[in-house]
Amino acid sequence: MKVGVLALQGDVPETLSALGAILPGDDVLAVRTPQELGRVGALFLPGGESTTIARLLVQAGLWNHLADRLRTGLPVLATCAGLILLARELVPGFSGLDPPTLGVLDVQVRRNDYGSQRESFEAPVRVEGLEGGPFPGVFIRSPRIHSVGPEATPFAWHGGEIVGVRAGSIWGLTFHPELAGDPRLHRLFLKAAHAAALGPTAEPLRTRRARR
Repeated sequence: MKVGVLALQGDVPETLSALGAILPGDDVLAVRTPQELGRVGALFLPGGESTTIARLLVQAGLWNHLADRLRTGLPVLATCAGLILLARELVPGFSGLDPPTLGVLDVQVRRNDYGSQRESFEAPVRVEGLEGGPFPGVFIRSPRIHSVGPEATPFAWHGGEIVGVRAGSIWGLTFHPELAGDPRLHRLFLKAAHAAALGPTAEPLRTRRARR
């Protein structure tokens, strides 16, 4: 299964690097066009600036294509800005123009709700189904999940606060796993995406040890 990274703006190099450490190089594709989107069986939406990414999606002719792929079950892991773009609704409050959203993840999200760049922090995150203890969450100008609707399920928490939700094959995180230096969460998503795409008879996903 070829895995894509939306490569329009944001933490694109970091996400490509994180995936390149656990997948063969020819299995990872930077996605900038509808044709490239059509070649991938799973997609990462990296952190960045959500308004800019939304504008570039439209300019690249990707907005409607991505919406169609999401409706037909494309597995997606969206982090920070990616989560904002997938949310059903944005809570007003950030001093800026909120972007349009694709509305496929049943959550209410508020942009930059943890504060500015100066309020960025790292904290342990408990992730359901993740072996090896808490995940090192990196929160940078992160959105906050204000509510989770009936069509989404929480699966990651910082203390008592929900920081990760999923709806079928669509996962959304408020933090940045690509900056953590820990491949476990990417592996967990890829395992689930592989199973969803190919069914219970699928052969094991090809991965390799993370480079040090």
